[in-house]
Amino acid sequence: MKLFGKKEPVQKETGNEAIKVLGGGCANCHALEDAAKAALEELGLPQEVGHITDFAQIAACGVMQTPALMVDGQVVSSGRVLTKEEAKTLIEKARAQA
Repeated sequence: MKLFGKKEPVQKETGNEAIKVLGGGCANCHALEDAAKAALEELGLPQEVGHITDFAQIAACGVMQTPALMVDGQVVSSGRVLTKEEAKTLIEKARAQA
């Protein structure tokens, strides 16, 4: 850790670049991840979900409330845990717009 100077980046993105959960890694973030994976399974898509845990990067995405769900670089939900059906609907809608 540096006391002075530029902060070193600590975020390592994981998983599929198309679907990401943004949040610090709390229980709500894990619940949103589970809902997203279940939705992806029903849609027949790969069930890999990436994570962004660095709050500076989350804020740079325009998210002020977590957990949030990002599909193809677009934030589709923030500030609440989605059900499987809600996640499925948002993923389908975001994919149709792309």
